[in-house]
Amino acid sequence: MRPLTDRIPKALIPVAGRPFIDHQLAWLAGHGVTDVVLCIGYRGDAIRAHLDGAPGARHGLGVRYVDEGDDLRGTAGALRLALDEGALAPSFLVTYGDSFLPIDFGDVFRAFEAGGRPALMTVFHNDGRWDTSNVIFEAGQVTLYDKQRRTRPAADFAFIDYGLSALDRRVIADEVAAGAPADLAALFHGLSVRGALAGFEVTERFYEIGSPAGLEDLEQWLATRA
Repeated sequence: MRPLTDRIPKALIPVAGRPFIDHQLAWLAGHGVTDVVLCIGYRGDAIRAHLDGAPGARHGLGVRYVDEGDDLRGTAGALRLALDEGALAPSFLVTYGDSFLPIDFGDVFRAFEAGGRPALMTVFHNDGRWDTSNVIFEAGQVTLYDKQRRTRPAADFAFIDYGLSALDRRVIADEVAAGAPADLAALFHGLSVRGALAGFEVTERFYEIGSPAGLEDLEQWLATRA
């Protein structure tokens, strides 16, 4: 998204006249979320300044920051840092700073709590439409998550990781080394092959602001709800 991201983080890219993070937080607040931990890095100071200084930007949510600074640790490494700083609840949802997911987050968390597995991944029946399919999903379980699709033929993968997951924080404590870079893709792959990753199918497409086309799609969707 350059040149925009040369001066601001993705979270502050204008979407329908408001910083993207405002849309994310408003959606979370409307679906029962009360507290948010933001793992920030690039231009994290700008995100803090916006949320701490703009009236209503937090949408009534409790917001805590975990700042990686210039020492970026990857998606799982950032969660380990949040754990080490005492910022993770015993169980929690995790999503990405450039994704907008128009689903009920409360439904996902309740399914996780009822499921009995240490982790849950939302999945979307993709068949290669939006991005490369990377999930084998059967009977409420992710039987294989393989982002690179190295272990099975491509035709076996009909679903895609939707971008919202739920975790018991003990998974982070046990599986992710402190202070080292780590990726959620590797963590979820390991959980899936051990039968420890539940799945929750959603039917509403996801939106993202990682490309001009993605930004345009999201603005069009928001316009239908105005």
